Amino acid sequence: MSDYISEQARADFQRARFRAFLNQVWGTLSGRRSTLLSYDEIKEKLHVGGPIYRGLKTIRVEQIAGSLNRYHEFDSVFLPASDTLADRWQSVNRAFYQEISLPPVVLYKVGEVYFVVDGHHRVSVARQQGQIYIEAEVRECATRVNLTPDIKAEDLEILGNKVNFLERTSIDSLIPEANIKLTIPDGFDRMLEHIAVHHYFMGLDWKRDISEEEAIKHWYETVYMPIIHVIRETEILKDFPDKTEGDLYLWVLDHQHYLEQEEGQPLQPPQEAARLFLQEDVKKKRTRKPRAVKKK
Repeated sequence: MSDYISEQARADFQRARFRAFLNQVWGTLSGRRSTLLSYDEIKEKLHVGGPIYRGLKTIRVEQIAGSLNRYHEFDSVFLPASDTLADRWQSVNRAFYQEISLPPVVLYKVGEVYFVVDGHHRVSVARQQGQIYIEAEVRECATRVNLTPDIKAEDLEILGNKVNFLERTSIDSLIPEANIKLTIPDGFDRMLEHIAVHHYFMGLDWKRDISEEEAIKHWYETVYMPIIHVIRETEILKDFPDKTEGDLYLWVLDHQHYLEQEEGQPLQPPQEAARLFLQEDVKKKRTRKPRAVKKK
């Protein structure tokens, strides 16, 4: 019986390694991430705090997508990336077939993602065997943004910029309902510029010192949200399913700046500029005739 289990464990490892090879090839061809998320990289870019012990939890295996210090040894779905892992991996796999209980794995939690501190082979075998849940000791790390297991490299850069934006403005504390999302790489830096300009002109118009908190709230209420209301009224996001309200806000401001600087048109209130720009864009997209298909 033990010989059969050992042979089965070896066969499972060989299948896992072949699948890892296919994933690596696909990652190279598609440009997608093929390795686990690095906790150190996430910690640096998202300014993660903690960790705080949360006790023993039952965790979905698919949510474990990163590692504290062994992210190069497994691919993005925890398949073994090297034959050097064979002995330990097969040992854990034999325990699975023999129904031997192993200690809980140790995980860090950041947003919706779990990073393995101890138990990489246990997670890898669990995933290979189709196990849905795994027992884990969890330590949660604080973050101001939400991290998900399917995050891409470009998304991580944007989240890092969002963290900087939140730290500079504290808008998540000043206006808890504010949840600005962007897919534009330098979008949050541009918003910081908008707030700085708004702050400057508030001081000129109101002829007094304006605090940063007051300027941020006033920008959100009188510039950002009026444009967002028009975006929602026109339902233009239906035509841009991969974009966010924040992206369209930036488009409107870019268009307004172009009209002012290049064509000399007077500056308009944010909601009026948004209405004219977005309604015209909606009209163009929805009246555009489909191309005729040539008959062969």
